[in-house]
Formats: sequence, structure tokens, C-alpha cells
Amino acid sequence: MTATATPPVRRSRTPLTSTARSPRGPKRQSGRHIMLGSIALLWLVPLLWAVYTSLRPYSDTTKHGYLSWPRSISLQNFSDAWSQSGMPHFFWNSVLITVPAVLGTLLFASAVAFFVSRFDFRWNIVLLMLFTAGNLLPAQVLITPLYKLYLLIPLPSWMSDSLLVYNSLWGIIFIHIAYQCGFCTFVLSNYMKTIPKEISEAALVDGAPVWRQFFQIVVPLCRPAFAALATLESIWIYNDFFWSLTLIQTGDKRPITSALANLQGQYFTNPNLIAAGALMTAIPTLLVYFALQRQFISGLTIGSSKG
Repeated sequence: MTATATPPVRRSRTPLTSTARSPRGPKRQSGRHIMLGSIALLWLVPLLWAVYTSLRPYSDTTKHGYLSWPRSISLQNFSDAWSQSGMPHFFWNSVLITVPAVLGTLLFASAVAFFVSRFDFRWNIVLLMLFTAGNLLPAQVLITPLYKLYLLIPLPSWMSDSLLVYNSLWGIIFIHIAYQCGFCTFVLSNYMKTIPKEISEAALVDGAPVWRQFFQIVVPLCRPAFAALATLESIWIYNDFFWSLTLIQTGDKRPITSALANLQGQYFTNPNLIAAGALMTAIPTLLVYFALQRQFISGLTIGSSKG
């Protein structure tokens, strides 16, 4: 009988498992958490410092300095800022400007985005670039011709006391819509391109006109993008100071950002009072963000998992 040789046993090379790399995993995670925590802390330092300053009386900071431990803490600065600046009146002016400006911007931008994204024609890319290029110009470059133009455009008496676009809330609304429409058109057009065109084609076969496809099909599907843009636009328009300062002459018509200027005297300025007023001014923007937080995050992450 001949003995058969047994084949040599080959050692299989198994890939490294997660347990083999486990000693380095926690170190990477802890380092990442430390870095993110440090960035978040640096981001929150100005806000926490404003809160700390607003809770201290001005006499305390004058005597002991802003870097000292507070001897007393109160909400008196918030009460004084609310009453001295006339904040309720200016807040209502901001509401009258922000709400129509945001709605008008989203309406016009969505219409243009629907046209350039759902229809194929020769100049659709050029039209989209034209709308987007308007945001590349700084506001300081546009203010001189815009100021002269506002002095020439009339308005009826029920829209403006001055009978002009200048020195009226409508003038601020118009410039916000025109200036923000380019960015919103760019975002919405990219979002609408992700919607299958078969939906619009099926609606067209069923006899739905273009306006019905826009309002009843495309607009409801763009809800996350609308929420994200509404949050951003509300914050940007609400915090605007340049357009209202240059295009409104009457102080009572200006938005809430002008109320902070009323807290500054000619010969004396209370930084603690201004910090309290700035914190109260930021509360509406925080409420808008928290109300639309889920839709805002989903709107920003659209397309992140697509190749």
C-alpha cells in the first residue's frame, strides 16, 4: 500500500475585525468628541459672555471690571431695554417686513426654479445664472442707484405716507425679495431636479395644467427645502440693518435692529443694557429655528446620500 501524503494546511488570512482595532477606536472617538466640544464651546463663548454681561448692573462692572466675579445679578437690564428702546413697536415693524418678504421670496423663487428645472429650453442655465449672479453684488454697490430709483417710483397713499417707495415698509420688502430671490432660486432649482419628471408627465396626461402641477404637486414635495430656506431667510431679513437704515428716513418705521441704536446715547453708552437688548432681539429667530428645526435639518441634508 502506498501512503498518501496529506496536503499542507494553509492558514487563512482573516481580515482584521473590529475587536482587533478596538484599542484605537475609543481614542479616535474621544479625540473627535474633544475637538467638536472645543469648537462648540468657542462658538458659545460670545453668547455666554453677552448673557453674563446683561445680568450684571452697570455700576458693578464699572467698579470691579467685566472680568470680575459679579456681586449682584438681576433682570433689570432686560426691563430697561424693553422700555427705553420701544422694542414692542419696532418688533411689530420687523414682523410687517419679515413675513411678507419671506413669503414673497419663496413664491417668486419657487416659480423661477420650477420653470428652469422642469422645462428644457435653450436659455434655462443662463436664466438661472442671471438670478444667482444678483447675490454676488454687495449691497453697498447697489445702494446709490437704488436710492435714486426709490425717489422716482410712486406709491398710493394707503401704502406709503411719503407717496414714494422711499421711506416705506414696502420699499424694504421689495428689496429683500429682489436681493434674496437669487439664492433661493438656486437652492430650489437643485432640489426640484431630484423630483422625478414622471410625476409631472403623469399629471400632464391626466390633463393637469402647469399651474396645477406647480401648486399641487411640486410645491408640496419641496416642503423640507421651503422650511430650510424660510428659516434662513427669516433670520437674514429679520437681522437686516443696512437697507432699513438707508431706505427709511422716519425712525418709527424702522425694524427692531434700529431699536438697539436707541439704547446708545450721545455721550454715554451702557454695554450691559445693549447686551440685554441684543439677547431679546434674538429670541424670535430662535423660536423660528426651533419651530422648523426638523424640516430645516432634513432640508439641508437632502442629497447627501446620493452619488
